[in-house]
Formats: sequence, C-alpha cells, structure tokens
Amino acid sequence: MASDLEAKAKEAFVEDHFELAVDLLSQAINLEPNKAELYADRAQGNIKLNNLTEAVADANKAIELNPSLPKAYLRKGTACLKLEEYQTAKAALEIGASLSPDNPRFVNLIKECDKLIAEESYTTIPIQEKTIAQDDNPKDVQRQDDLPEKPPVAVNKPKYRHEFYQKPDQVVVTIFAKKIPKESITVEFGEQILSVSINVPGEDAYVFQTRLFGKIVPSNCRYEVLSTKIEIRLEKAEPIHWSSLEFTKNVVVPQRVNASSVTASHRPSYPSSKQTRDWDKIEAQVKKEEKDEKLDGDAALNKFFREIYQDADEDTRRAMKKSFVESNGTVLSTNWKEVGSKKVEGSPPDGMELKKWEY
Repeated sequence: MASDLEAKAKEAFVEDHFELAVDLLSQAINLEPNKAELYADRAQGNIKLNNLTEAVADANKAIELNPSLPKAYLRKGTACLKLEEYQTAKAALEIGASLSPDNPRFVNLIKECDKLIAEESYTTIPIQEKTIAQDDNPKDVQRQDDLPEKPPVAVNKPKYRHEFYQKPDQVVVTIFAKKIPKESITVEFGEQILSVSINVPGEDAYVFQTRLFGKIVPSNCRYEVLSTKIEIRLEKAEPIHWSSLEFTKNVVVPQRVNASSVTASHRPSYPSSKQTRDWDKIEAQVKKEEKDEKLDGDAALNKFFREIYQDADEDTRRAMKKSFVESNGTVLSTNWKEVGSKKVEGSPPDGMELKKWEY
C-alpha cells in the first residue's frame, strides 16, 4: 500500500538514504498519483540528491494538486534558490509563509533571497560560490561546489530527440515528436528552466527538463505543436551567445551579441557536438515528412485546404476567408471575383438544414 511505502520513505530520510526514499515515494505515487504530499516529499529527496529541476517539477505538481500545502512552496523555494532563480524562489516562499506564518524557515529563506537579489542587481559577473540554504537543517550550510559528485548511471536513449539553434535575442528548441495531441503536452518556463512533458495514454511519459545556459523571459516564451514536432521559442533575458542549451559550471565570459550587426542574410547558428551537420537537408526532410504524411477523413481534408491556402495569392486567400465565415463553414470558394461583391449564403449538405445558433 502507498501508506506503507510512505512510512518506509520517512525512515529512509531519517537514515539519510535519500535515493531509497525517492524510489519508495515514486512507487507510492504510482499507487496514489493524486496525493500532493507524496510529490512534496519526493521533491525534498531530490533536493538532497541535488536533482534540482526534478525537485521543482515535483513541487509544482504538489501545488497543482493542493495549492494550500505549505511544504510544497518550501520545497519549490529551496530548489529554485539553489538554481539561482531568486525571484521565483521568493514568490513561492512568500505564498508558503502566508499559509504557515509560524514557520521560521520561510522568513529565513526570504531574507536569503532578498540578499542574493540585491547582490545580483549590483554585478554582472555570475557568482560561482554562494551559501546554500538547507531545508530541514539550517545549520547544515555548504557550497554548491562542495556537494559530493553523483556516480555515473546508465541513461536510456530518449524517446524523442531534440535540437536547438539561436538568434541574438531568441533560442529555438525543437523536439521531434510525431502526431502528439496538444492536450498531451505540457511546457513550463522558469527564469532559467525549461520543462517539457508528453503524456500520451498507454505510453511511458516523456519528460525533458533542463537548467538553461542563460536566463529567459518566461512571459514572452511560446511553443507550437505541429504534426511532426514541438517548436519552443525562448526569449533571452540578455543578448548573449549560448555555447550550449544547458547550464554549465565552467567559468566562461559570455559573448554579447550585437543584434544590429546581424542581417537577414545570416543564418542562425546551430551548436552541435558533431563537426558538421547539413541543416538544410534536415529541414527539407522534415518538410517532406509533413507533406507526405498520410491522413484520413477530416484531417486529410483540412491538410488539403491548408496547402491550397499556403500556396495561394492574396485574392484567393481573401475569397477563402470570406466564403467560409459568411457561409458558417459550408462554402469554401477560391474565386474572389465571384464572392467579393456579395454575401456568401450557406449551403448545407443534402439532407441537412442550416440553422442559426441561438444563445
């Protein structure tokens, strides 16, 4: 039972067996996937293991299931503080403090956030060594670089591959996943975190979470679900060149990009671990797959009309829009001379009657 696994996980926490605790809580979540406390506790285990993006994801899930659970906000605040996302950490901690005003840990961590936010505003050089506020033991303070390194583990090949390229003010991440329903995809943006999850019924969940190379503007980030891929556009907080998609501890001086010097003739740069890669060929292949995609029924008809609209001139597009709207979706004409000067009446299929919708 989930309660037994939860009790064993608490014992593992007491004995500092955090990996075992996370494993037990994962088993409990499989049995009770809607219990917020399990996610909040697993977030604490991931914090102890320094799996910080996983901790944020668990805390967010706990908050989604129970918005009034104080420790979920405490876990999120602690993880984001270690990820140097001070504004996000402070926002979460302030909500937690309002739910649990007698808990001194919220007050202490909020003060820590204020201090680090102030330091960050007065310097442009990333601070490599900072005091890390511990969650359950305020006296246990250590530097990020002093944490023990985790042993290497075998990593399964991801179900979907991803690539990225960048512009002076934007990073575009592409996840190649075919025919995924939009409702099965969740994309979340943090100050320096990208989280993508794909949950298709009957299949194993796919999760892509990473701490990004640089900070972004979450409110200006967007994503689009296409037939063969998910395209994510991240707006950079600063116009610097990202040498990789993911954050690295290596001390480097970010190269600031002069956006005014970039012309339309310059193609985006595609960082890659390989020496060369024919991106024109890859783009052509993706477009060919989209064009050759075999669809049935309404999907095939919609694709046919999209292709007509895409290749049409301005008059043809205007005719298609006007005829479709005015006929309530029953007529689609490409002849602007025919429909441009008059209202297009509805033409329902044989055996059906067109009725006006009444509110």
